[in-house]
This record gives sequence, structure tokens and C-alpha cells, in this order.
Amino acid sequence: MSSNSDKKPALGRGLSAILQNSDTDVTSARTAPAGSVSEIAIGAIETNPFNPRTNFEKEALFDLRDSILEHGIIQPLTVRKMGHDRYQLISGERRYRASQLAGLKTVPAYIRIANDQNMLEYALVENIQREDLNAIEIALSYERLLSECALTQEELSDKISKSRSNIANYIRLLKLPSEIQAGLRDRLITMGHARALLALNNESEQIEQYQEILKNKLSVRAIEEKVKRQKPSQKSSAQEVHFTDDTKSSLASHYNTPIKIFQNKNGAGKIHFNFTSEEELQRLVKLLLNK
Repeated sequence: MSSNSDKKPALGRGLSAILQNSDTDVTSARTAPAGSVSEIAIGAIETNPFNPRTNFEKEALFDLRDSILEHGIIQPLTVRKMGHDRYQLISGERRYRASQLAGLKTVPAYIRIANDQNMLEYALVENIQREDLNAIEIALSYERLLSECALTQEELSDKISKSRSNIANYIRLLKLPSEIQAGLRDRLITMGHARALLALNNESEQIEQYQEILKNKLSVRAIEEKVKRQKPSQKSSAQEVHFTDDTKSSLASHYNTPIKIFQNKNGAGKIHFNFTSEEELQRLVKLLLNK
């Protein structure tokens, strides 16, 4: 009679072992709980063939590479586990490509697994309730809940008991240059500073004022006043211009009234008609309406 040790393993045993192994099971998240960040070998990540974006500007990629080398990756990639040490990008292909250019061996990434939608949503909502999160971590959590969990701002507002304007203000922080996001993440500046910088439309101006905050340890009120003075007011943005041709005189002659033309540097502006009475106004209205 043969002993148990002489018996051959059941035919399905090997497959069962593979399926139950967290290294090979695509539904396993042993490497990281849903919603957390892991360092993943960049060579183990494949791009998403369904990504509608196929054109990546080289100069912008090299700029992002330089930023990553200096500040690291502020916003982790999002990948889906495809098998043992195999992942597919869900979002972050620009960061992935720039990281390759930077020669990184690993990149931080959120790992999504099969059927983890509810787990991810729960983890992110729970994460937001923590008191030690910085503004960028909160903004990234909001953004992921909206994009990956397909929540509307109203639904998110109900889930986390925050106003829609609060959510929008955090998400806007992700539009700031990487250098400023890094400063906010590292608590070199506050959210108040960052919101003041968002009022500047020019990225180079934002960075310049950010560096000024760090250099002179400016308060939020101080940078708000500085930005307010720096931003041109609506009144001063359009200035009266004097045309070299007879445009102004032709208009004045046609409408038989003094004319002023205001135009800003972008070409937009307004035409100012003078009138001295109701009767004069009605006459101009008829001319303008071609009556």
C-alpha cells in the first residue's frame, strides 16, 4: 500500500495555488490597500491602449522631467493590477513618460484592483477625515473621488460633509505649478498663500511670488495685497489709444459726436460715445441701429 507521500498532487492544485497567491492574483492588494500609494518598478507598468491622448509635446515632457528631478512626483500615477508584477496605467501617462526620461527606477502609484470601487471610495473618504493631511493630499483625494469613483461634486459634498465651494477650492490647487504644490505639500506655505497665488494667471508670476513668500516670510494678508496691486484692474487694463489712421475721426464725423476708443494689449476694448441730452442719445441709438 502506497503512503500519502507517494501520491501525486491533484491536477488542479497548481492552478489553485496560483489563484490563491497574492503575488499572482489580480484581485489581491497585498502590496498596498486600496487608496494608498506604493512604489512600483517603472518597467512593470504598461501604457493604457485606450488612452485617447496620443500626442505628448516633447518640450513639455522635458520640463516635467526637470520638475520631477527637483521636486519628485507630486501626484502619484494610478495603475490597475494586471497580474504578478504587471500593471496598466489608468491615469498619469505624462508623469510616467517624464519619469522614464528622468531615469527613475520606481514611481509612486495608486493601485486599483478588480472590483475595488467601493473599497477605494471608502478608503479615500476615510482618509480625508484625517487631521494630518496637507492641502495637496486632500485635493488629490477629492480629485480621485470625482474622477475614479465617478462622483459628482454634490454627491462628494454629501459624503464628506463639505461645501461644493470647499471642494472646488482644493481641486484648484492642483492647477498650480509643481514647485508651489511641493511647497504646499511640505507645509512651506499655507492654503491661504496658495489661493492668493491662484489669482495670478501667469505661471512665472505665481512662482516669482511664491519665492518672495519664502524669502521674506510673507503673511497671507501681505501676499494678497501684493497680488492685488500686481493684478491690473479692469479700469486700467483698457487705455485710450490714438489710431494712426482716421478711424476715430471717421467715427466722430459719422455720428457727429466726440468719440473715445479704449483698447487693451490683447486688442479688446470699447468705444465711448458722448452725448449731452436725451434727444442726442436717441439720435445716436437710431444711427447705431441703422433706423
